[in-house]
Amino acid sequence: MKTVGYIGLGIMGKSIARNILKAGFPLVVHNRSRAAVGELVQEGARSAHSPAEVAAQVDVVFTNLPDSPDVEQVALGPGGVIEGAHPGLVFVDNSTIKPATARFIAQELGAKGVRCLDAPVSGGDIGARNGTLTIMVGGPADALEEVRLVFAAMGKIVTHVGASGDGQIAKAANQIMVAAQMVAMGELLIFAQKAGADPQKVVEAIRGGAAQCWTLDVKPPRLFAGNRKPGFKASMQAKDLNIILETARQYGVPLPTTAVNAQLFSAMLQQGLGDLDNSAVITIIESLAAIKLRES
Repeated sequence: MKTVGYIGLGIMGKSIARNILKAGFPLVVHNRSRAAVGELVQEGARSAHSPAEVAAQVDVVFTNLPDSPDVEQVALGPGGVIEGAHPGLVFVDNSTIKPATARFIAQELGAKGVRCLDAPVSGGDIGARNGTLTIMVGGPADALEEVRLVFAAMGKIVTHVGASGDGQIAKAANQIMVAAQMVAMGELLIFAQKAGADPQKVVEAIRGGAAQCWTLDVKPPRLFAGNRKPGFKASMQAKDLNIILETARQYGVPLPTTAVNAQLFSAMLQQGLGDLDNSAVITIIESLAAIKLRES
């Protein structure tokens, strides 16, 4: 059985690492904040004090970090994965980063004989905890087959999208839809309430028809209960939208609706709401409409 390393134990990463451990894989973990490391060590993982130390001990090393510069630093910087690289190592990044960064890391680590997979995930904190994530993979098919059993501990749907960077392109496309759904949900809830209908009944009425989606299935009960905690932080949604718009400019693709949604999430950050769930973009709609969603 392969020994696995996991670097980056945030809301998503810690749950993913825990599921890998529960599946029986020997696990080595590293995180800048050591509390999460201590939790997993108590459950049977081993601790490492640098990305290089993780990479040197494992067959497969995963990263799950906030943004492109973080992944590049952990992969290629001082004390990074590249310093612990060895023949046969597979590097897998679960972060959401620029496709160009994923391709650059694959090129640099590839020169050291490391095969790289960009494998961002979708499904939120619930999917991470339950091991039901959707995984979008770019990179060599043989490397994917080598780590497929590890992916099975993390998610239910694994799609090989194509070459290095293509997994990140798929995740960017995913985040275009996620942002649109979060904003649309906020709009429809506030529209329903201000127009005089019960928004909970409206959701019940429409979620079995053409409007059905994961967002309407999962998020409204949390909002009606007054729970706007993450989940998936609004600050990360804003970061992903910036990646999308930058990549779209690179390829000359106009994304007018995504640009508006990016402004709404940017407004959340300006109001100090970046640590709330991405569904809390409804807060901006509430402010614009001068009404607050009723809680049950």
